[in-house]
Amino acid sequence: MRKMLCLDMFTAEQQAAIRQAVPQDVSVVFGRASELEDRQYQEAEIIFGWNAKVKETAMREDAKLRWVQSWSSGIDNLPLDMLESRGILLTDASGVHARSVSETAVAMMLGLSRGIASAVRNQRTGLWESPKTLAEMNGGTVAIVGAGEIGREVARLARAFEMRVVAVRRSGGSMPEADAVYDMSRLDDALREADYVVNILPLTKETRHVFHAERFAAMKSSAYFINVGRGATVRTEDLVEALDKGVIAGAGLDVFEQEPLPADHPLWAMPNVIMTPHNAGGLTVRNTERLVKLFVSNVGIYLSGDASNLRNLVDYRKKY
Repeated sequence: MRKMLCLDMFTAEQQAAIRQAVPQDVSVVFGRASELEDRQYQEAEIIFGWNAKVKETAMREDAKLRWVQSWSSGIDNLPLDMLESRGILLTDASGVHARSVSETAVAMMLGLSRGIASAVRNQRTGLWESPKTLAEMNGGTVAIVGAGEIGREVARLARAFEMRVVAVRRSGGSMPEADAVYDMSRLDDALREADYVVNILPLTKETRHVFHAERFAAMKSSAYFINVGRGATVRTEDLVEALDKGVIAGAGLDVFEQEPLPADHPLWAMPNVIMTPHNAGGLTVRNTERLVKLFVSNVGIYLSGDASNLRNLVDYRKKY
């Protein structure tokens, strides 16, 4: 009998949907890491989720694992080389978190431009103080760097503010939601034009520290930098310096090179910074529903023997 392991907690409805998607000759087990035996990891052909036990037990040469469905859109923290060498398929959650991540990005844009970040800080001490100038998103330009599914949703929301949208994509391919599309060779052009820069890049060898001192210097001094992609795409010390010296106006950060961010890190004390603890793509109820739907549709494709057509299949050469 073929076996499937679904990690973490699922509602009764979600469990039923997954069970209904598989034939009777596939055994489905739901459970947290602490509730499962090593044998269950070793015998699973399909694993929905990831934890240390998957790497430790299910990826042994004598294990049966053939497909992993990740809970996350970003998969740079997974042992990609090992998965590839074992011939294990990996699908990510690309597109599942587009709504929640885009909402965080826009919330940060509004929080910075309308002075809400500083107002919340002042509220703690009862300080009545208004910024000298406030910005408006309306009529501004947003550069979306790494314009995949999340970027398309950010663009759609930005259009509600009548913003000009510049999308920066690796391929430079068309994007209907954008007013202009540049490839990565024109990243600096996009930065010079933007009032808001939203970074949604995945982490690869090419994108590590792609945002550094020279890139921040290319931005307007009135511009805001939003990072809801990957922390290591930014050289943190350069960002801190750009914020401290007024090279850019402010930043909204959900991801960091070091997580958790140390309590004594200078970013915590900066008045022109909004930070959230890497929860923009958190498992909201709707995100979980969308991910289960993705997995259920992929289960049918996989069991039909047509694994090459799995949705969100990771290309190990590209690392995403």
